[in-house]
Order: sequence, then structure tokens, then C-alpha cells
Amino acid sequence: MNRLFTTFIVAAMVLGVAVGWGLNQYATPDQAKGVAENLSIITDVFLRLIKMIIAPLVFSTLVSGIAHMEDAASIGRTGAKTMGWFISASIVSLTIGLIMVHLLQPGSGLHLQMPDAAKAASAVDMSKFTLKAFITHVVPASIVEAMANNEILQIVVVSVFVGTAVAAIDDKAPAVLALVEQVAAIMLKVTGYVMKTAPLAIFAALASTVATQGLSILATYAKFVGGFYLSLGLLWALLIGAAVLIVGPRALRLIAAIRSPALLAFSTASSEAAYPRTLEELQKWGVSRKVASFVLPLGYSFNLDGSMMYCTFATLFIAQVYGVHLSIAQQITMLLLLMVTSKGMAGVPRASLVVIAATLSYFRLPEAGLLLILAVDHLLDMGRSATNVVGNSVAAAVVARWENQIEAPAATAESAR
Repeated sequence: MNRLFTTFIVAAMVLGVAVGWGLNQYATPDQAKGVAENLSIITDVFLRLIKMIIAPLVFSTLVSGIAHMEDAASIGRTGAKTMGWFISASIVSLTIGLIMVHLLQPGSGLHLQMPDAAKAASAVDMSKFTLKAFITHVVPASIVEAMANNEILQIVVVSVFVGTAVAAIDDKAPAVLALVEQVAAIMLKVTGYVMKTAPLAIFAALASTVATQGLSILATYAKFVGGFYLSLGLLWALLIGAAVLIVGPRALRLIAAIRSPALLAFSTASSEAAYPRTLEELQKWGVSRKVASFVLPLGYSFNLDGSMMYCTFATLFIAQVYGVHLSIAQQITMLLLLMVTSKGMAGVPRASLVVIAATLSYFRLPEAGLLLILAVDHLLDMGRSATNVVGNSVAAAVVARWENQIEAPAATAESAR
């Protein structure tokens, strides 16, 4: 199924570029614009489907994740060290994405016009971005209003309160927790259904963009994709360097050991698909079963290094495309917002689009920007999925080193008997 879906994605990209180029070359500007407007029906429906799932998905996954944090804390020292590494890695990943997109400026050459409604909303929002306005806006007057308006930061605040309360109750409010987990599972399934329409949306987005902008848009995409993979390379170097520094030179053999699951995640664009093989290879390398079986599942909810970096990189790319300047305060807020909202959304490929859509809404950036990155998102999803595997493997090795839980490699242990 994954290979078939990838084939559909690639076919949609090729066909979208071909149709868009044909319209750009052989149709009049008015005709090309008319076709692009008709194709926008498809892309508008896709965007509305994305917006439809933001509030329930963020609420259910965050409440479920926070409610289970008490389980991690009960393990004590290992849980604290694991979460400390996850938070540090998250900050580094998000910051690298922010710095690299500023250095490379992949979206600065496109100069798209913001829709009038988005322009007005953006101007009002940014002119009033003060400490007082920010703090008062964070706390919702109504959870229903926050969800109806997709006010992502307000939903996060409510989720933190509810999740913490569930975790604090002695019996863990099993009925409530089970309900939230079921809602989260349902919403992840719904997200999967929505993402199955991605090939059609990709075709419409590429065809309309190339029809109105010409093939020059492909240069911007090349810069965007190339810049992101360069940023991933830098993140890999930092992760491997930190592993060597903490674990020792043996960490280089860990990178070789997880080559197969990383390639599996890359080819399927899903780090979840590589989970069983990653767990197996970590134990073969020497991470104790206790640490590996604790850190790795937690990492798939709280330590998605590649996905987090992509969120900052893609969001600021969209801001550059539309010529929107975000202040330092707004960018710091974005980092904090993404650090929380990106947790727990690894269940389906391209789930990062949901996080980015929520971030665009919060900063009043045009929703149409999501369609720009959707066109090449599958290519980027492959890289960030492989990075998630590397990041979680390094986290397991580091925590095992801190806990003195690195054992002799499985092959060595067998030969010693």
C-alpha cells in the first residue's frame, strides 16, 4: 500500500507540473487563471479538511500524552533523564530549522501576494503583538470558542490542565483516559483518511501554481527541498556528535546498525513503520531491553527531531513567500508553540501538515501557503521520517549510557557462551 501511494504521489506531481506547464504555455493568462480557480475547489476542500481535524486531534493527543507522563515520572531517574534529552533535542531541532531558513531564504524569491483577508488579519495581529495581548490571549474564555476558531495555543492550555488533572487523580480516571485515547486513535485514523486525498490535492496545487507562475516556481521548490535536506544533514551531524561525545566512539557503530530501519523509514515516509526493526537493532547494539522499550515508544510521541525542524522551516518558508516579517518575540512564541503541538502526532504520514496549518492560523499567515509545501511534502517526509529514527536511536543510546545500561553487543554475548 505504501509503495502504491508513493506512486500516486509521484504521478500527481509529474502530471500537475505537466498540466500546469501546458496551461502556462498554450492558454491565455485569463484562461490559465480560470482553470487555476477551478482547481482551487479541490485545494480549498483539502484545506478545510485539515482545519476540521486540528482542534480534536491536538486536544486528544496532548491530553493522552500528558496523562501518561506520570507513568514516565514514576520510573524516576530514567524518566527525568529521558525527558531532559527530549526537550533539549527538541529545542535544538526547532532552532536549527529557524536559523537555516533565515540563512538560506528559500522563499524570498517568489513574492506571492497575500490574500486581502489574510493581509488585513495579519496586519491587525502583528501590530497588537504585545506581552499583555499575548498573555491574555493564551487563556481561553471558552474551550468551545477556542476549538471553533482553532485557537491552537488556547487549546494547548486547556489540554495541559485536563491532562495534568487526569494524571493527578489516583486511579488515573481510567474511563476518561480510555475515552481520550479512543478519541485520539479515531482522530489519527481520520487524519489518515484525509491524507489519502493528498495526491489529488498535490495535482491541483501544482497544476494551478505552475499555470500561473510558470516553471520558475520549480527553482523555488528545489531551493526549499535542498535547503531542508542540508538542514537535516546538520542536525544529523549534531546528533551523531552528541552521541559520540556522551557514549563514546562506539556510537558510530550504532549509526551503522540503524541504517536498515532508517532506510525503511525513508522509503515508506513513516518512522512508525521502522519501529520494530529499530528496537531490535538497538538491543543488538547493546542498549538494554529495559531502556530501549521505555525510551523508544516515548520518543515516538515526544522526540520527533526531523518533524519538529520541518515545522519551523516550512512555516517561515511560507512567511518568506508572502513577504511577512515575524518579530523575534513571535518566532520565539512559534518555537514554544511547535514544541508542544508537535507532540503525539507521529501516527500518520504528513501529520506535520496539521501542525503547520495550526501554526499558520495562529500567526494569521495565508492558508494557501500550505498548498505550496504540500506539492513537495512527500519528498521531505521521507527525510524527516529517517531523521526521527536516528534521533530516537541516539536518545536511547544516550539514556542507556547515563543509566549504565549499555550491554555487550548481542553477537558478542552469543559467542562468549
